[in-house]
Formats: sequence, C-alpha cells, structure tokens
Amino acid sequence: MTLKAVHVMEVPRLHQVAETPSAAALLPRAAAARGFVVVGHRGKGMNALESTDLRMRAVKENSLLSFNRAALFPIDFVEFDVQGKILEKHVTDLYLEEFLSYGPQREPGKVGKSLLRKTDDGRVLKWNVDDDDSLCTLQEAFEKIDSRLGFNIELKFIDHAVYLARDLTHALEAVLKVVYEHANGRPIIFSTFQPDAAQLQLLRKLQTAYPASFPTRNPSAVSSIKASNLSLLTYGRLNNVPEAVYMQHLMGIDGVIVDLVEEITEAVSDFIAPTSVAEEHEGLSDAVVEARQVKVRARPNFSQRELSFLLKLIPELKPNLA
Repeated sequence: MTLKAVHVMEVPRLHQVAETPSAAALLPRAAAARGFVVVGHRGKGMNALESTDLRMRAVKENSLLSFNRAALFPIDFVEFDVQGKILEKHVTDLYLEEFLSYGPQREPGKVGKSLLRKTDDGRVLKWNVDDDDSLCTLQEAFEKIDSRLGFNIELKFIDHAVYLARDLTHALEAVLKVVYEHANGRPIIFSTFQPDAAQLQLLRKLQTAYPASFPTRNPSAVSSIKASNLSLLTYGRLNNVPEAVYMQHLMGIDGVIVDLVEEITEAVSDFIAPTSVAEEHEGLSDAVVEARQVKVRARPNFSQRELSFLLKLIPELKPNLA
C-alpha cells in the first residue's frame, strides 16, 4: 500500500520536518468537515484490463468522462497523471501530445491508433473498456471537470532516470503555468515518485501555494509522518475493501485513494457520518416518519476474529501493494 504525506516544503528526512499548518485548510470544505478524504484514482478508478472484475474496465481512466463520472459521487479529489518526460518539446498534457492520436478521436470520422497496455506478467492487451473516451490536456481537465473537485496531480517521469535540475525545473514550470492560469481556487495536491521533482516543485522560486506528497511504501514512517503534523493518505488494493478503509480511519489515516469510487464513498458516508434515528426523525410527525422509511446508517460491525484478521492484514500488505 502506498502512503502519501502531504503539505511539505521539501523532502528532508522525516525527523527534520518542521511543523507546518494543517493540510486540512487546503482540502475541499466537505472533506475538512468530516475529517476523511476520498480520492478517485485516475478518475473513477484505474483500468485493470486483466481483471475479472468488470468494474475495473467500466470507463477509460485518466479521461474527462472518468473524472466527471467520479464527480457524481461524494469524493474530494480526483488523481491523475501529468507527463513530465523531458523532451525538446515540453508539453503539459495528461499524456504526451503524440499519444493524443491514440484511442477515440474527437474529430468526426477520424480513427485513432490502437491503444495497448502491457500487464505485470508481460502480456500485451488491447485497451478495451465499456465506456471509452479520448485523451485530454491538463488545461481541458481544469476547464471541463466539476469545479468542486480537488486535483491530485501526479507528475510522471521516467523511472530510474537521472535528470538535471534545470530540466526538471523547466518541466515543472510548464505544468505550474497551466495550474496558475486555470486553477481558479480549486484545491491542488502534487505528488511524484521522482524525489528531485518533489523538492523542486516546492522551492519558493517555483511556488508555495500547493502542498506536495512523496509516496512511500514504508509503513514504519506512519508515526513520524503523523508526529510531523502531516496529512497521510494511502493507496492500494485494500482501499477497495470498505472494512479495510474503516480500519484505516480508526488508525488515524486522513484519507484513501480508491478505484471503486461508488462503493467506497457509500461506505465512508456510512461510517464517518452515521445518521441516528432520533436526529433523522426530529420534528417530524409519526405519519411522516413512517412514510419516509428512513434508512439508518451504521458503522461496520466486526467480530473479534474479523478485527484481529484486519489488523494483521493491513500492515503485512502495505509494502507489497502499489
């Protein structure tokens, strides 16, 4: 399971992190009020083409369609990728410009190139989903995604590549230019697996307005992260299991990045803000109460055996989930 600690001014050793204002001030109002954040991974969820779960290929990930489908549910952010690959032509697209020729095309009659994905086991599969959509630019995301949603912008770079500081700075400035021109008050969190980029994007010469997260697969860092007054989000397959999300809430995790947006937002609504019968019926006549047939929400109920299993399962899987 990947952990994300947000609102850092650079990426020093954890014990050197100075106390900073709570990241809650930068979150959507609804998220700050309930104290738990739900983020839609790549929109309404990533595509797992090899999965037998049809929900994992219902709608094209990282697309306007997926982002706005996610916005139909009570989520706080959508997470998506922005390419930071260094080329002569610096682009600010969710995918590099040449990839816009792949998949469905917006121009009537124009046929896009086939889009393929390589699985972890080496298979190459056709990128078939139930509801397809064309790729989009970062600017289009700002202009066409529900304005109430925050953006968790993950900056993508080539794994294990070494970049010069000036190249990283140039790429980040191109992305930040679009953000500054089109954010219009939208909550933004940056994240990246490239440690140099995480440092650069928060240097004062670039920007100080938005927090950044540097993902880690080290569960032992949790106590240091929380002690440093940072907000902690997680991502992993277990975040699609309501009981596992509830356990993380009890453990003090601040939010989850999920693929099954509909199911998890419903579960979170149930255990974060349960509605009592008395509160729901206050001021109503008996006849109205009976007619409305109010559904009472409740927190998950665990047996001692189930509770013990979940407490063991979550820490053991954290290092192994991406």
